[in-house]
Amino acid sequence: MASLTSIATPSYPSSSQASRLKSSGNTLFSAGVRSTAIVSGQRTLKIHCASTKPAKPAAEIDWKQKRELLLEKRVRSVDVKEALRLQKENNFVILDVRPEADYKAGHPPGAINVEMYRLIREWTAWDIARRLGFAFFGIFSGTEENPEFLQGVEAKLDKEAKIIVACSSAGTMKPTQNLPEGQQSRSLIAAYLLVLNGYKNVFHLEGGIYTWSKEGLPVETIEEED
Repeated sequence: MASLTSIATPSYPSSSQASRLKSSGNTLFSAGVRSTAIVSGQRTLKIHCASTKPAKPAAEIDWKQKRELLLEKRVRSVDVKEALRLQKENNFVILDVRPEADYKAGHPPGAINVEMYRLIREWTAWDIARRLGFAFFGIFSGTEENPEFLQGVEAKLDKEAKIIVACSSAGTMKPTQNLPEGQQSRSLIAAYLLVLNGYKNVFHLEGGIYTWSKEGLPVETIEEED
């Protein structure tokens, strides 16, 4: 009967070990994947560890680069009262990119929701490391950029739609003394993704849903079903 005689370590095998394993067909080497073969009897156990950090998501692309594209594509910020007027008079759609729970708790009437971020779902080594990083700061519901964000928007809005992107408090493209490049936010990252993928009429809600509520503008909620 075959038995497990050793346990793979997270380090790469030595060059001599790698040569032997590779020549015997018991290990696989590729970018971002560690694979160590343990052979006993007639059975082979392969342990894979996808430990390489994936490509940068949109949130990690340099804000200056995103801001330049937003300005080039003439993405304009509108205050909450103008947004309400545009929604009522010019068929603008408010795209709320907050988490679904926040959206249900209160949003502008008629707004649609596609989450820009979602709870981390996968369990690769990288995802576990990210969960631990969040937990270190006392955050036990870590989030990640929603890889299905664009598909979610495309299912609801075509490329010609007039869109006002909104998040909680929003950022700004306006320079200030302390922030010469402005400050990014979920809604600005979403706007960047939209114009990068062919949406032509993208606006940004200045002050976000927080200011919308603070100004006393209409809000609707969605009751959770029991």
